[in-house]
Amino acid sequence: MKEAPAQVPAGATGRAARPAHVLFALVVVVLSYGLPQTMLVPTIGALQRELHTSAAAASWAVLSSTLLASAVLTPVVGRLGDRFGKRRVLLVCLGVYLVGTVGAAVAPGVGVLIGFRAVQGISLALLPLSFALVRELLPPARAPFGLALTAGLVGGAAGAGLLLGGVLVDYASWRWIFVVGSLLVVAAGLLTWVYVPADRPGVPGRPDLAGALVLTVGLVALLLGITEGPTWGWSSVGVLGLFGLAVAALLGFVAVERRAADPLIDMGLLGSRPLLVAHLGALALGGNQFICYVLVPRLAELPRAADPGGGFGLSGGFGLSSGFGLGGFGLGGFGLSVTGAALVLLPGTLLTLPASWLAASLERRLGSRIPLVAGLALAAVGGALLAVWHGEVVQVVLCYLVCSVGYGFAMAALPRLVNQASPSEHSGSANGVNTVARVLGGALGSQLGAAVVVGGGGFGAAFWLAAGVAAVGGWLALCAGPSR
Repeated sequence: MKEAPAQVPAGATGRAARPAHVLFALVVVVLSYGLPQTMLVPTIGALQRELHTSAAAASWAVLSSTLLASAVLTPVVGRLGDRFGKRRVLLVCLGVYLVGTVGAAVAPGVGVLIGFRAVQGISLALLPLSFALVRELLPPARAPFGLALTAGLVGGAAGAGLLLGGVLVDYASWRWIFVVGSLLVVAAGLLTWVYVPADRPGVPGRPDLAGALVLTVGLVALLLGITEGPTWGWSSVGVLGLFGLAVAALLGFVAVERRAADPLIDMGLLGSRPLLVAHLGALALGGNQFICYVLVPRLAELPRAADPGGGFGLSGGFGLSSGFGLGGFGLGGFGLSVTGAALVLLPGTLLTLPASWLAASLERRLGSRIPLVAGLALAAVGGALLAVWHGEVVQVVLCYLVCSVGYGFAMAALPRLVNQASPSEHSGSANGVNTVARVLGGALGSQLGAAVVVGGGGFGAAFWLAAGVAAVGGWLALCAGPSR
């Protein structure tokens, strides 16, 4: 039987949009973000050589500049989507993203590349806008599957992107990563224009410029402190000053939002228990994900007998240039190439997507919080297994499989929880905050994990940290009240 298109309004072509076409377009939008992000991870060394720059500058070009920009832009863009229409704002974001991607492909030097990578920071906002559109445009019976698919792809694309990026760096040029990324963005924009219909107009109001400015100061100060902590020293005046500024600005943001007629983020909604559970769950998930995601490839690439006079650079998973050397700590790995390290992650990341599909069934049977609790519990178990069982490649592959099933459950659960707990007119900004919470958790987790390793605790202690973070997040979600 053919699928009836009448449940979704007309798209840009004037024809009735089919739910399958809408979902396909949004899947490509998510992939246009997910694949290029991890494709870039293997490029730091190549950028140093070809652009004649330092490891710190290359690290900023690969990820740190994008992280800072995305953390600031995502909640703002989410609110604009709620006000002006999520499809319209999504198309604008894809246009800006394309400019940044093409500019990065032809960048003549590292400074220009860092600038265009900051422009690409708008790409993170594609996720909350897509999640909100899935909620609004798909029939209620199809929306859980749509959320599971789009959210699961965020994690599922990680291993594939890392593998593809390694191959491109090894056999072509790092610039081809941006060429491939540009093609994905163009495809996402065309499919969105043709197949995604306009969503309902949002509630009118004036832009909350004061709130956006104070939030920008707070998030930039926080992330700069996390980024530069290993280099400047965690107890240095600069880092402590940044953290102090972040606390003051974020407290000021709460005060500004409570007085604003049209707040960037509704503080009353943010403080509701269901949304608080989702945001804390995202924070814990990000911490566990990126401790494992950063350290597993580093363990795989580390020589089997670490050179005491050498050192193995350990950068945070967001390009947070810790520059730690592991030589002298007696840490041995598997001696794999970048591509080989990606293959260690690949079996697990391939499980993320089917696991996210199972989350919808688990939710129908046991309640909306249970997939998040189960996902964080599995991530904790996987982290604990990695802590005691990481001596051989096959052990790490099997342990990461457990983690990845947990990631699939949790990633699918988060946008569903956010959409259930927020009204439609606030779903863009609510999903934006949740996405930023996971990014912040990942930024902090990756640096803490690196610090534990080079501080003498080793990989085992860092994986125990990952397990503990996920376990605390799962416990908080479990104790948060009724599932429905």
